Amino acid sequence: MRKHPIRRTVYSVAVVVIAALAFVNAASAGGGATARTKLTLMAPASPGGGWDSFARENQQAMRANGVVNNVQVVNVPGAGGTIGLSQFVQMEGRNDMLMVTGGVMIGAIQLADSPETMEDIVPIARVSDDYAALVVPADSPYKTLEDFLTAWKKDPGGTSIAGGSLGSIDHLMTGLVAKKVGIDPEKVNYVAYSGGGEALTAMISGTTTAGMSGYNEVAPQIEAGNLRPLAISAPKPLPDIDVPTFKEQGVDASMANWRGVAAAPGITEEEKAEFVEIMSETRKTPEWQDALERNNWTDSFMTGDELDKFLDKEIRRTKSIVEDLGL
Repeated sequence: MRKHPIRRTVYSVAVVVIAALAFVNAASAGGGATARTKLTLMAPASPGGGWDSFARENQQAMRANGVVNNVQVVNVPGAGGTIGLSQFVQMEGRNDMLMVTGGVMIGAIQLADSPETMEDIVPIARVSDDYAALVVPADSPYKTLEDFLTAWKKDPGGTSIAGGSLGSIDHLMTGLVAKKVGIDPEKVNYVAYSGGGEALTAMISGTTTAGMSGYNEVAPQIEAGNLRPLAISAPKPLPDIDVPTFKEQGVDASMANWRGVAAAPGITEEEKAEFVEIMSETRKTPEWQDALERNNWTDSFMTGDELDKFLDKEIRRTKSIVEDLGL
């Protein structure tokens, strides 16, 4: 696999950030805290992003229903979650902390050749999914997915697609769709943006031919008539989203931007079971059910052996897509 320049810089940055954030470990260690008395949720991303929102929705649901006495959220941003992962792996035995994780982190691990992987933490639960949508500007000549694919196949390099950072669900889904329709993924002209606002501007203005982005991020612009959705990455039609899936339109490609939580290495089986119970109780709260509806998230709750098998499959598939993209 060819090395991407990002791989040579991620961990020099990580060292600095981890050192600066060592207080997270020091301040929370000791004191006899348990998950039920004081729980910390690490969002390995900046405030306001998807993982942060997910953590804070869980925080609210836990607080409102007394699932946990005291819940706080801390942010450790950077490199698709791998900086937070590096910090978290060092917190061996912490029984009062969970880290938000998901498909984005799996992609970032593969892209950066991260020394820490999902095998270094303890998966607790897959909780919810959302999906990526392929969109074009409202004045685009491409009215349907078929129109877009016809043009893309003729000129992959000249058909630019905006999306999130390299290794994101947007990027992986673009590569997967390309392969499924007979385009060499290495020839895909994917334009990565670190911020959702920049990507959205590129999509609306026509700076790029199309965009691949989380549906929630583009939904307001779809409703306002500024973007036209062509397909969504869900495996089956979504009842509250009037956008056909890729599969419905003959492209055998689907991918969830799944989110869940994991525990630090070295916890006991009893502590793991307690974390699973906390997340199970939170899932049943009216506040969490409301969060699912408000955010267009799909309930995909999964734990235990089912979760382990899912992760194994996701890691293998993500590795294959990243290799196909030549990264």
